[in-house]
Amino acid sequence: MKPLSGKTAIVTGGGSGIGLGTAQALAEAGCSVTICGRNEDKLRAVAGENLKIKACDISDREQVITTFQELGVPDIIVNAAGVNIAKRSVKELAPEDFDKLVAINCTGFYNIVHAALPEMRERGDGLVFSISSIAGKRAYPLAGMAYAASKFGVSGIASAINAEEADSGVRITSIYPGEVNTPILDERPVPVPDEKKARMVHPEDIASLIVAIAQLPKHVVVPELVIKPTYQEFI
Repeated sequence: MKPLSGKTAIVTGGGSGIGLGTAQALAEAGCSVTICGRNEDKLRAVAGENLKIKACDISDREQVITTFQELGVPDIIVNAAGVNIAKRSVKELAPEDFDKLVAINCTGFYNIVHAALPEMRERGDGLVFSISSIAGKRAYPLAGMAYAASKFGVSGIASAINAEEADSGVRITSIYPGEVNTPILDERPVPVPDEKKARMVHPEDIASLIVAIAQLPKHVVVPELVIKPTYQEFI
């Protein structure tokens, strides 16, 4: 029997990058997995035979609530939805872009846990993964101010829930990746050469960690995990 047989999972941002890699790894481990994203055609193109799909914009609270009403609250939620922008320096950042990043990267995560927590609490079990960023621990110019602000916010949400829900069986693991070779690199102000991409963390690296943590018993929690390329500083 596969290690996660009988478990259900929803992965947001499941159309590419960390989300897709994690969804595929969870399915391989035995989970019944639904990938969510804003673009249904994109989801359909990558789902294959092992993944179900559900169009959902996590920045829209009503869409999130409806999604869980239709699919049910799963055993495992992986929030890998996230965006950045090219014009991200403080002097270039437009207010509407700041609002966009906070709405998707931070409020979107709140919308997910707000919708899922009551049922997880009632059944005494629930595992949530938040794909944050090193920028949620160390603000640095490469990521930009709005991205850092949104990821610091996600860190606070996760830490507060872990503290308040310690006895309810609900656990959140915040994963803080450094540079990862995913399509979000297309939003960099300066294109990233292929040789550097090869040295970055890859989605399957993070996926393997999530599958391993998902197999731990529910009386333990891994609150935070940092994973980065060997070349990247973390000081």
